[in-house]
Amino acid sequence: MLVLRSSPASPFGRTVKISASLLGLTDRIQIVEAETLNPEDSLRRQNPLGKIPALVLENGETLYDSRVIMEYLDFLAGGGRLYPAGEARFLALRDLALANGIMDAALLQVYEGRFRAEDKREPKWLEHQAGKVERGLAYAEAHLSTPAATLHVGHIGLACALGYLDLRFAGSWRATHPKLVAWLADFEARVPAFAKTKVTP
Repeated sequence: MLVLRSSPASPFGRTVKISASLLGLTDRIQIVEAETLNPEDSLRRQNPLGKIPALVLENGETLYDSRVIMEYLDFLAGGGRLYPAGEARFLALRDLALANGIMDAALLQVYEGRFRAEDKREPKWLEHQAGKVERGLAYAEAHLSTPAATLHVGHIGLACALGYLDLRFAGSWRATHPKLVAWLADFEARVPAFAKTKVTP
């Protein structure tokens, strides 16, 4: 049995869970919640960075970083399921990188509010991160908002990025990105795991 260390709200962990579902691997993975701030949690022995998600293999080795885990799961499922062939693969990876960048910038804004006292928060830093999110969303609205016949890792990442913005930023992106709203509704209708992995505020 594979063991996925993650947390319910992690958008990166969610990409792994959705990938596993689309690949038919959910029954082979046990999900064990991780406490990233707890030095006693075994996560720090499994991943020296103490970050989630981390996938503990049956031989005791651990894979970490959601991109690595997603590709490993695709390999387990026979390969080429979530990654297009040829040059299209790199476009899918680029779209995943964009989605991961949106998630990173959103997380940094959340952490600024969570770990710094209000009088010590840096408005310019928050504005810098918010700008990354907005530019990423603008690009996705213009170029990635047409539902695709076949889903790939970039689509999974984008859905989880939008889901995280719904969770932590009250879905404020929806008012100005109607094409992405429709795209996400289509994704959710096609991928039952998206609703199953949803965390309510």
